[in-house]
Amino acid sequence: MAWDPQQYALFGSHRGRPFVDLLSRVAATEPAVVVDLGCGDGPLTLSLTERWPGARVVGVDSSPQMLAAARELDDQRRVEWVETRAEDWDPGSLGAPIDVLVSNAALQWVPGHLDLFSRWVDALAPDGWFAFQVPNNFDAPSHALMREVAARQPRAAELAQPLARVGNIVAPPAYLRALAELGLDPDVWETTYVHVLDPEGAQRSPVLEWVRGTGLRPALDVLSGDDERQAFLDEYAEALDAAYPREPHGVVLGFRRIFAVGHKPG
Repeated sequence: MAWDPQQYALFGSHRGRPFVDLLSRVAATEPAVVVDLGCGDGPLTLSLTERWPGARVVGVDSSPQMLAAARELDDQRRVEWVETRAEDWDPGSLGAPIDVLVSNAALQWVPGHLDLFSRWVDALAPDGWFAFQVPNNFDAPSHALMREVAARQPRAAELAQPLARVGNIVAPPAYLRALAELGLDPDVWETTYVHVLDPEGAQRSPVLEWVRGTGLRPALDVLSGDDERQAFLDEYAEALDAAYPREPHGVVLGFRRIFAVGHKPG
């Protein structure tokens, strides 16, 4: 799947807030090795070098486009950037145990990621931390309408599978249970953010611009022709405008996210 770092960064402050909230529950003080799994375009990973300046920080992502943006941003070479899929990443390649493993809005793209937890937890050092957050908005109008509009397109059969893959998550109690069964002290919660998008009124459809950077990417990869892509986007934008009407202060997008933090006993 092709990613667009510029599109993703349009709502950088909104997308960064869950990362900050997640890390607020990680109490590591002087970690030696910190890994950001699914690091994206880099600014949040670079913030880890500021919080833990003595740590070796590694950013892992499968997108060459995102990693190119991250490397360009990292002009002081503070982070080791690694291109690989989360399911293929070998923690043993680090040559050292991990003190903090964080993943921000990435595991929803990894089918069966629960089965990978044991490998990652085994790589944690004593007193280590595993923290992640995933969206839980796949039944929200933004995504339900995406699937409904896709089902009416000439290439509906080709769109059905990639859009069905968006959202490989489980319920919060299942994440808590998985962490506990691996011997971690779990801390799991769910939050709904109420984002105010585009208060200036500069964007035609702010929610469309939001999903173009994330959940809509699989559909855009399928719809390679300009005409078929524009026909889909026009119909989808109209549906989004009805579901998320503009208000005097902007367009309001409710966004649910699941957070999970596991602490390995020392």
